[in-house]
Amino acid sequence: MKTISTCVHDIIKHQPFLDDALARNIINFSSLAADLQPQVEKEMRKPVKQGSIIMALRRYHPKRSKFNAKNFRELGDMIVRSGITEYTYLNSKDIIARKAELLNAIKDQNGIFLNYSSNFQESNFLVSTTLQPLIQKIFKDEQLVSVSEELSSITIALPEKNTKTVGLYFYIFKLLAYEGIPVYEIISTSNYFTLFLEKEYVNQAFLLMNEIKSN
Repeated sequence: MKTISTCVHDIIKHQPFLDDALARNIINFSSLAADLQPQVEKEMRKPVKQGSIIMALRRYHPKRSKFNAKNFRELGDMIVRSGITEYTYLNSKDIIARKAELLNAIKDQNGIFLNYSSNFQESNFLVSTTLQPLIQKIFKDEQLVSVSEELSSITIALPEKNTKTVGLYFYIFKLLAYEGIPVYEIISTSNYFTLFLEKEYVNQAFLLMNEIKSN
């Protein structure tokens, strides 16, 4: 049987920003209980007193993120790149061959940015804007889903053992979310993490992360 405590705890666990704020002891329980009350009553299907919700909050023990501002200093250099265009195509029987043709066409070009990703339905290409004519020529017979121009990217060198660091990406996304910076696309490898942003946000995002990294 679901209790008020389990209901409240489930709600908090699905709201990481709220969980993080509770871990830092910066939320007033009475105000939070009043805010949660309608949702708790909906889940419990009966009236619930705010006092019961406050008691449930006091029993909640949030897990502090193991990644914090001090860990941010361990991140490596950040590289900003502009002039990126994203193309998304529906997958077809020829899409892999088109990709191979594209790679062969640019194999001798220096300073070209190209990233390819795919799922069961679509294929995505993030490329230097200078490659637009080539992309459009090679994929002219493929079904274009969308194209987005004038993107910029911030590539961050990750610290050693980053795959074992709990909260790394959450901390980055939390900073961006608090500042109202939308992330357009994300690419991650073993040692590097790249954010793709609309160009009007890239300077703000870079200054934000560089400031935290330097503190």
